Amino acid sequence: MLLLLVATFFLILQDEATFFLLLLMQSFFAFSQASWKQSQAELIFDKAPFAQCHASTIVEYAPGKFMAAWFGGAHEGNKDVQIWASTSIKGVWSAPIAIASDSMRHPCWNPVLFLDQKKVLHLYYKVGPNPRDWWGMEQVSTDNGKSWSPAKRLPDGILGPVKNKPLQLADGVIISPSSKETDKAWRAFIERSTDGGASWQLVPVDTAGKYDIIQPSVLQYADGRLQLLCRSKQGSVMQSWSNDKGLTWGAVSPTSLINPNSGTDAITLRNGWQMIVYNPDKPSKEWSEGRSVLNVAVSRDGQTWTDVANLENKPGAEFSYPAIILAKDGKVHITYTYDRKNIKHVILTAQ
Repeated sequence: MLLLLVATFFLILQDEATFFLLLLMQSFFAFSQASWKQSQAELIFDKAPFAQCHASTIVEYAPGKFMAAWFGGAHEGNKDVQIWASTSIKGVWSAPIAIASDSMRHPCWNPVLFLDQKKVLHLYYKVGPNPRDWWGMEQVSTDNGKSWSPAKRLPDGILGPVKNKPLQLADGVIISPSSKETDKAWRAFIERSTDGGASWQLVPVDTAGKYDIIQPSVLQYADGRLQLLCRSKQGSVMQSWSNDKGLTWGAVSPTSLINPNSGTDAITLRNGWQMIVYNPDKPSKEWSEGRSVLNVAVSRDGQTWTDVANLENKPGAEFSYPAIILAKDGKVHITYTYDRKNIKHVILTAQ
Protein backbone atom coordinates (compact mmCIF):
# COMPACT_ATOMS: atom_id res chain seq x y z
CA MET A 1 0.00 0.00 0.00
CA LEU A 2 2.85 2.38 0.88
CA LEU A 3 4.59 1.72 -2.42
CA LEU A 4 1.31 2.36 -4.30
CA LEU A 5 0.85 5.73 -2.60
CA VAL A 6 4.44 6.74 -3.38
CA ALA A 7 3.99 5.71 -7.02
CA THR A 8 0.78 7.76 -7.29
CA PHE A 9 2.53 10.78 -5.85
CA PHE A 10 5.37 10.46 -8.38
CA LEU A 11 2.93 10.14 -11.24
CA ILE A 12 1.26 13.37 -10.20
CA LEU A 13 4.59 15.17 -10.19
CA GLN A 14 5.24 14.15 -13.83
CA ASP A 15 8.97 14.60 -13.34
CA GLU A 16 11.62 12.42 -14.99
CA ALA A 17 13.84 12.40 -11.93
CA THR A 18 11.06 11.14 -9.72
CA PHE A 19 10.17 8.42 -12.23
CA PHE A 20 13.79 7.30 -12.15
CA LEU A 21 13.69 7.21 -8.35
CA LEU A 22 10.52 5.12 -8.52
CA LEU A 23 12.26 2.62 -10.76
CA LEU A 24 15.10 2.38 -8.26
CA MET A 25 12.62 1.80 -5.45
CA GLN A 26 10.85 -0.91 -7.43
CA SER A 27 14.19 -2.59 -8.03
CA PHE A 28 14.92 -2.43 -4.32
CA PHE A 29 11.59 -3.97 -3.39
CA ALA A 30 12.00 -6.68 -6.01
CA PHE A 31 15.45 -7.51 -4.68
CA SER A 32 14.28 -7.48 -1.08
CA GLN A 33 11.73 -10.14 -1.99
CA ALA A 34 14.56 -12.48 -3.04
CA SER A 35 15.38 -13.51 0.53
CA TRP A 36 15.05 -17.09 1.66
CA LYS A 37 14.75 -18.84 5.01
CA GLN A 38 15.68 -22.42 5.83
CA SER A 39 12.36 -23.76 7.05
CA GLN A 40 13.24 -27.45 7.34
CA ALA A 41 16.36 -29.63 7.39
CA GLU A 42 16.92 -33.29 8.12
CA LEU A 43 19.06 -36.29 7.23
CA ILE A 44 17.14 -38.67 4.99
CA PHE A 45 17.96 -41.92 6.81
CA ASP A 46 19.05 -43.11 10.27
CA LYS A 47 20.60 -46.44 9.36
CA ALA A 48 22.08 -47.29 5.97
CA PRO A 49 22.90 -50.65 4.36
CA PHE A 50 26.00 -49.04 2.82
CA ALA A 51 29.13 -47.39 4.17
CA GLN A 52 29.18 -44.35 1.90
CA CYS A 53 26.78 -42.42 -0.32
CA HIS A 54 27.01 -39.56 -2.78
CA ALA A 55 25.46 -37.66 -5.71
CA SER A 56 21.81 -37.26 -4.75
CA THR A 57 18.87 -36.24 -6.93
CA ILE A 58 15.34 -35.21 -5.96
CA VAL A 59 11.99 -34.97 -7.74
CA GLU A 60 8.43 -34.03 -6.76
CA TYR A 61 6.54 -36.93 -8.32
CA ALA A 62 3.14 -35.76 -7.02
CA PRO A 63 2.10 -32.58 -5.18
CA GLY A 64 3.84 -32.64 -1.79
CA LYS A 65 5.42 -36.06 -2.42
CA PHE A 66 9.12 -36.37 -3.11
CA MET A 67 11.64 -39.01 -4.07
CA ALA A 68 15.39 -38.76 -3.58
CA ALA A 69 18.00 -41.11 -5.01
CA TRP A 70 21.77 -41.45 -4.74
CA PHE A 71 24.52 -44.04 -5.17
CA GLY A 72 25.74 -46.01 -2.20
CA GLY A 73 28.14 -48.84 -1.39
CA ALA A 74 31.46 -49.51 0.30
CA HIS A 75 32.92 -46.45 -1.42
CA GLU A 76 32.63 -44.55 -4.71
CA GLY A 77 33.63 -46.76 -7.62
CA ASN A 78 33.39 -50.05 -5.72
CA LYS A 79 31.63 -52.92 -7.48
CA ASP A 80 28.87 -53.06 -4.85
CA VAL A 81 27.69 -49.48 -5.50
CA GLN A 82 23.98 -49.39 -6.39
CA ILE A 83 21.33 -46.70 -6.83
CA TRP A 84 19.24 -46.24 -3.69
CA ALA A 85 16.05 -44.26 -3.17
CA SER A 86 13.73 -42.97 -0.48
CA THR A 87 10.35 -41.23 -0.64
CA SER A 88 8.97 -38.45 1.53
CA ILE A 89 5.26 -38.19 2.26
CA LYS A 90 4.10 -35.58 4.78
CA GLY A 91 7.72 -34.88 5.63
CA VAL A 92 8.66 -38.44 6.62
CA TRP A 93 11.33 -40.25 4.60
CA SER A 94 11.05 -43.99 3.98
CA ALA A 95 13.89 -46.43 4.56
CA PRO A 96 16.29 -46.56 1.59
CA ILE A 97 15.78 -49.32 -0.97
CA ALA A 98 17.96 -50.29 -3.93
CA ILE A 99 16.28 -49.49 -7.25
CA ALA A 100 19.10 -50.07 -9.75
CA SER A 101 22.30 -52.09 -9.98
CA ASP A 102 24.49 -53.72 -12.62
CA SER A 103 24.31 -57.49 -13.21
CA MET A 104 28.00 -57.53 -14.18
CA ARG A 105 28.85 -55.83 -10.89
CA HIS A 106 30.14 -52.61 -12.35
CA PRO A 107 29.57 -49.66 -10.01
CA CYS A 108 26.61 -47.33 -10.57
CA TRP A 109 27.00 -43.55 -10.59
CA ASN A 110 25.12 -40.22 -10.50
CA PRO A 111 21.39 -40.97 -10.60
CA VAL A 112 19.07 -38.28 -12.02
CA LEU A 113 15.29 -38.35 -11.46
CA PHE A 114 13.12 -36.55 -14.00
CA LEU A 115 9.31 -36.33 -14.26
CA ASP A 116 8.26 -35.52 -17.81
CA GLN A 117 5.13 -33.68 -18.96
CA LYS A 118 3.28 -36.99 -19.37
CA LYS A 119 3.97 -37.81 -15.70
CA VAL A 120 6.38 -40.62 -16.55
CA LEU A 121 9.17 -40.80 -13.98
CA HIS A 122 12.62 -41.40 -15.46
CA LEU A 123 15.68 -42.65 -13.61
CA TYR A 124 18.91 -41.99 -15.48
CA TYR A 125 22.21 -43.24 -14.13
CA LYS A 126 25.66 -44.32 -15.25
CA VAL A 127 27.34 -47.73 -15.08
CA GLY A 128 31.01 -48.48 -15.62
CA PRO A 129 34.42 -48.74 -14.00
CA ASN A 130 35.01 -44.96 -13.90
CA PRO A 131 33.66 -41.64 -15.28
CA ARG A 132 35.88 -41.88 -18.37
CA ASP A 133 34.50 -45.27 -19.41
CA TRP A 134 30.95 -45.34 -18.06
CA TRP A 135 27.76 -45.54 -20.12
CA GLY A 136 24.20 -44.26 -19.69
CA MET A 137 21.26 -46.30 -18.37
CA GLU A 138 17.56 -45.56 -17.98
CA GLN A 139 14.59 -47.00 -16.13
CA VAL A 140 11.07 -45.58 -16.13
CA SER A 141 8.10 -45.76 -13.80
CA THR A 142 4.44 -45.04 -14.52
CA ASP A 143 3.31 -45.55 -10.92
CA ASN A 144 5.32 -42.89 -9.09
CA GLY A 145 8.32 -45.11 -8.48
CA LYS A 146 6.50 -48.07 -6.96
CA SER A 147 7.84 -50.22 -9.78
CA TRP A 148 10.41 -49.72 -12.51
CA SER A 149 10.90 -50.98 -16.03
CA PRO A 150 13.91 -53.16 -16.82
CA ALA A 151 17.09 -51.15 -17.17
CA LYS A 152 17.85 -50.00 -20.72
CA ARG A 153 21.23 -48.91 -22.00
CA LEU A 154 21.11 -45.58 -23.81
CA PRO A 155 22.38 -45.38 -27.40
CA ASP A 156 26.13 -45.22 -27.95
CA GLY A 157 27.35 -41.66 -27.45
CA ILE A 158 24.35 -40.71 -25.30
CA LEU A 159 25.04 -40.64 -21.56
CA GLY A 160 21.81 -39.13 -20.27
CA PRO A 161 21.86 -36.23 -17.80
CA VAL A 162 25.25 -36.63 -16.18
CA LYS A 163 24.39 -35.12 -12.77
CA ASN A 164 21.60 -32.54 -12.98
CA LYS A 165 17.99 -32.77 -14.09
CA PRO A 166 16.78 -32.10 -17.66
CA LEU A 167 14.59 -29.14 -18.54
CA GLN A 168 11.46 -29.75 -20.61
CA LEU A 169 10.33 -26.70 -22.57
CA ALA A 170 6.68 -25.75 -23.07
CA ASP A 171 6.71 -27.29 -26.55
CA GLY A 172 7.91 -30.63 -25.13
CA VAL A 173 11.56 -30.38 -26.16
CA ILE A 174 13.81 -31.94 -23.51
CA ILE A 175 17.17 -30.29 -22.80
CA SER A 176 19.31 -32.86 -21.00
CA PRO A 177 22.61 -31.49 -19.59
CA SER A 178 25.54 -33.86 -19.95
CA SER A 179 29.33 -34.01 -20.20
CA LYS A 180 32.26 -36.27 -20.89
CA GLU A 181 35.53 -36.60 -19.00
CA THR A 182 38.69 -37.72 -20.79
CA ASP A 183 42.38 -37.56 -19.90
CA LYS A 184 42.77 -34.66 -22.36
CA ALA A 185 39.76 -32.49 -21.59
CA TRP A 186 36.38 -32.13 -19.91
CA ARG A 187 33.58 -31.16 -22.26
CA ALA A 188 29.94 -30.32 -21.57
CA PHE A 189 27.20 -30.89 -24.12
CA ILE A 190 23.44 -31.10 -24.45
CA GLU A 191 21.38 -34.15 -25.37
CA ARG A 192 18.22 -32.79 -26.98
CA SER A 193 15.01 -34.71 -27.60
CA THR A 194 11.89 -33.65 -29.52
CA ASP A 195 10.03 -36.95 -29.06
CA GLY A 196 9.81 -37.34 -25.31
CA GLY A 197 13.17 -39.05 -24.91
CA ALA A 198 12.66 -41.76 -27.53
CA SER A 199 15.64 -40.40 -29.46
CA TRP A 200 18.37 -37.88 -28.76
CA GLN A 201 20.49 -35.37 -30.65
CA LEU A 202 23.90 -34.51 -29.18
CA VAL A 203 24.55 -30.76 -29.26
CA PRO A 204 28.15 -29.68 -28.55
CA VAL A 205 29.06 -26.70 -26.37
CA ASP A 206 32.15 -24.68 -27.32
CA THR A 207 34.32 -27.63 -28.32
CA ALA A 208 37.27 -25.33 -29.07
CA GLY A 209 37.07 -23.57 -25.70
CA LYS A 210 39.93 -23.49 -23.22
CA TYR A 211 37.89 -24.39 -20.15
CA ASP A 212 37.39 -27.87 -18.68
CA ILE A 213 33.69 -28.08 -17.83
CA ILE A 214 31.31 -30.83 -16.75
CA GLN A 215 27.97 -31.38 -15.00
CA PRO A 216 25.86 -28.52 -16.41
CA SER A 217 22.57 -27.18 -15.09
CA VAL A 218 20.03 -25.57 -17.44
CA LEU A 219 18.27 -22.29 -16.67
CA GLN A 220 15.46 -20.63 -18.61
CA TYR A 221 14.69 -16.92 -19.13
CA ALA A 222 11.46 -15.13 -19.99
CA ASP A 223 12.84 -14.06 -23.37
CA GLY A 224 13.49 -17.69 -24.34
CA ARG A 225 17.22 -17.77 -23.71
CA LEU A 226 18.79 -20.76 -21.98
CA GLN A 227 21.87 -20.64 -19.77
CA LEU A 228 24.20 -23.45 -18.76
CA LEU A 229 26.09 -23.32 -15.47
CA CYS A 230 28.96 -25.80 -15.21
CA ARG A 231 31.54 -27.14 -12.80
CA SER A 232 35.11 -26.42 -13.95
CA LYS A 233 38.78 -27.02 -13.22
CA GLN A 234 39.57 -23.34 -13.67
CA GLY A 235 38.22 -21.95 -10.39
CA SER A 236 34.87 -20.53 -11.55
CA VAL A 237 31.37 -21.70 -12.31
CA MET A 238 31.31 -21.45 -16.10
CA GLN A 239 28.43 -20.43 -18.36
CA SER A 240 27.20 -20.73 -21.93
CA TRP A 241 24.06 -19.28 -23.54
CA SER A 242 21.62 -20.42 -26.21
CA ASN A 243 19.13 -18.26 -28.13
CA ASP A 244 17.49 -21.08 -30.12
CA LYS A 245 16.08 -23.55 -27.59
CA GLY A 246 19.37 -25.35 -27.14
CA LEU A 247 20.18 -26.03 -30.80
CA THR A 248 23.41 -24.01 -30.58
CA TRP A 249 25.45 -22.63 -27.69
CA GLY A 250 27.81 -19.70 -27.35
CA ALA A 251 31.36 -19.54 -26.06
CA VAL A 252 31.99 -20.66 -22.49
CA SER A 253 32.99 -17.91 -20.06
CA PRO A 254 33.46 -17.57 -16.28
CA THR A 255 30.69 -16.32 -14.02
CA SER A 256 31.36 -14.32 -10.87
CA LEU A 257 30.91 -17.50 -8.79
CA ILE A 258 34.04 -19.32 -7.62
CA ASN A 259 34.19 -23.11 -7.87
CA PRO A 260 36.63 -25.58 -6.27
CA ASN A 261 36.07 -28.21 -9.01
CA SER A 262 32.86 -29.35 -7.33
CA GLY A 263 29.35 -30.04 -8.59
CA THR A 264 26.60 -27.42 -8.50
CA ASP A 265 22.91 -27.34 -9.41
CA ALA A 266 20.54 -24.52 -10.28
CA ILE A 267 16.86 -23.70 -10.98
CA THR A 268 14.70 -20.95 -12.38
CA LEU A 269 12.32 -19.53 -9.78
CA ARG A 270 8.71 -18.46 -10.30
CA ASN A 271 9.61 -14.78 -10.45
CA GLY A 272 12.18 -15.39 -13.19
CA TRP A 273 15.18 -15.17 -10.90
CA GLN A 274 17.82 -17.90 -10.95
CA MET A 275 19.11 -19.85 -7.94
CA ILE A 276 22.27 -21.94 -7.59
CA VAL A 277 23.64 -24.19 -4.84
CA TYR A 278 27.43 -24.28 -4.82
CA ASN A 279 30.64 -24.59 -2.79
CA PRO A 280 32.10 -21.05 -2.56
CA ASP A 281 35.79 -21.91 -2.60
CA LYS A 282 38.79 -22.00 -4.91
CA PRO A 283 40.49 -25.16 -6.21
CA SER A 284 43.05 -26.88 -3.98
CA LYS A 285 45.74 -29.45 -4.64
CA GLU A 286 43.24 -32.21 -3.90
CA TRP A 287 39.97 -32.18 -5.88
CA SER A 288 38.05 -33.28 -2.76
CA GLU A 289 38.98 -30.14 -0.83
CA GLY A 290 36.94 -26.96 -0.84
CA ARG A 291 33.61 -28.67 -0.11
CA SER A 292 33.16 -27.77 3.56
CA VAL A 293 30.95 -24.71 2.87
CA LEU A 294 27.70 -24.91 0.90
CA ASN A 295 25.88 -21.73 -0.12
CA VAL A 296 22.81 -20.68 -2.07
CA ALA A 297 22.95 -17.65 -4.39
CA VAL A 298 20.40 -15.87 -6.59
CA SER A 299 20.58 -13.75 -9.71
CA ARG A 300 18.08 -11.82 -11.80
CA ASP A 301 20.16 -11.85 -15.00
CA GLY A 302 22.50 -14.84 -14.58
CA GLN A 303 25.46 -12.45 -14.44
CA THR A 304 25.42 -10.88 -10.96
CA TRP A 305 24.98 -13.37 -8.12
CA THR A 306 24.25 -12.72 -4.45
CA ASP A 307 24.45 -15.27 -1.64
CA VAL A 308 21.13 -15.62 0.21
CA ALA A 309 21.72 -18.67 2.42
CA ASN A 310 24.49 -20.70 4.00
CA LEU A 311 23.56 -24.37 4.36
CA GLU A 312 26.78 -25.77 5.81
CA ASN A 313 30.12 -24.57 7.17
CA LYS A 314 32.30 -27.14 8.91
CA PRO A 315 36.04 -27.27 8.20
CA GLY A 316 37.24 -30.70 7.07
CA ALA A 317 33.77 -32.01 6.24
CA GLU A 318 32.22 -32.60 2.83
CA PHE A 319 28.90 -31.08 1.77
CA SER A 320 28.74 -31.51 -1.97
CA TYR A 321 26.93 -32.48 -5.17
CA PRO A 322 23.68 -30.63 -4.44
CA ALA A 323 20.42 -31.17 -6.27
CA ILE A 324 17.74 -28.46 -6.26
CA ILE A 325 14.10 -28.29 -7.40
CA LEU A 326 11.20 -25.86 -7.15
CA ALA A 327 8.17 -27.56 -5.62
CA LYS A 328 4.54 -26.94 -6.64
CA ASP A 329 3.98 -24.79 -3.55
CA GLY A 330 6.86 -22.47 -4.42
CA LYS A 331 9.28 -23.84 -1.83
CA VAL A 332 12.80 -24.87 -2.81
CA HIS A 333 14.00 -28.38 -1.97
CA ILE A 334 17.71 -29.22 -1.88
CA THR A 335 19.50 -32.49 -1.24
CA TYR A 336 23.25 -32.97 -0.96
CA THR A 337 25.99 -35.31 0.21
CA TYR A 338 26.46 -35.05 3.95
CA ASP A 339 30.07 -36.06 4.60
CA ARG A 340 29.58 -39.20 2.44
CA LYS A 341 27.66 -40.76 5.36
CA ASN A 342 24.16 -39.50 4.62
CA ILE A 343 22.03 -37.37 2.31
CA LYS A 344 20.65 -34.16 3.77
CA HIS A 345 17.37 -32.56 2.71
CA VAL A 346 16.72 -28.84 3.18
CA ILE A 347 13.67 -26.70 2.38
CA LEU A 348 13.99 -22.97 1.68
CA THR A 349 10.96 -20.68 1.89
CA ALA A 350 10.74 -17.24 0.30
CA GLN A 351 10.35 -14.34 2.71
